[in-house]
Amino acid sequence: MGLYDRNYMNERTQEYKQVLSETALVNFVKTTYKLFAGSLLLATIGALIGFQYFEAVIQYRWVFFIAEIAAFFGLMFSKNKPGLNISMLFIFTFLSGVTLVPLLGFVITKAGVGAIWQALGMTTIIFGLMSIFALKTKADLANMGKTLFIAVIVVLVCSVVNIFLGSPVFQAVIAGACAVLFSVYVAYDTQNMVRGLYDSPVEAAVSLYLDFLNIFISILQLIGLLGGRDD
Repeated sequence: MGLYDRNYMNERTQEYKQVLSETALVNFVKTTYKLFAGSLLLATIGALIGFQYFEAVIQYRWVFFIAEIAAFFGLMFSKNKPGLNISMLFIFTFLSGVTLVPLLGFVITKAGVGAIWQALGMTTIIFGLMSIFALKTKADLANMGKTLFIAVIVVLVCSVVNIFLGSPVFQAVIAGACAVLFSVYVAYDTQNMVRGLYDSPVEAAVSLYLDFLNIFISILQLIGLLGGRDD
């Protein structure tokens, strides 16, 4: 009888630990999406403020870009330091919104303000669909990590090459590839998040934010390059 009672308690203890683990994961995911939403809000504020000082942003765009990169590295070094990591996340996302202003201005000139909303809507739909796919699929997307990283390197090399070529067609191809690549990254990062593979919600949030941002930028580039208005 004593053995039976001990096994029963062990089973109850395991169940209790499993419930605690699931609760912790749910809280982790909730916190991640709150930080992700906050990041999008800060980026939007950064873009709006950037438009208020459009000429200064254009003139000093490389300064803002370097500041954004510095903030990103600061975020990476502080991603596991509570408090500081959230501050660096919001500084980085705010600056990313500012540095987006020249591209937004280009797209507005070529295709109108409506194109921005169109790109944002398409990005949101893609992000949502790929997130749902990550949650529903039985495939283990973690195996795609190395392949996706290599694809990012290839895209970066092509982007650098096109700086010297200056080909709009090649840039459109690169933008299309980026849109597809980071759409897959949404599913990859979402699955990693729900499997508890991130050390902190900040780390998970910045991954999702970068996916969303790169899809948005890619669609903006495609619209700007291919969807100009007929004046």
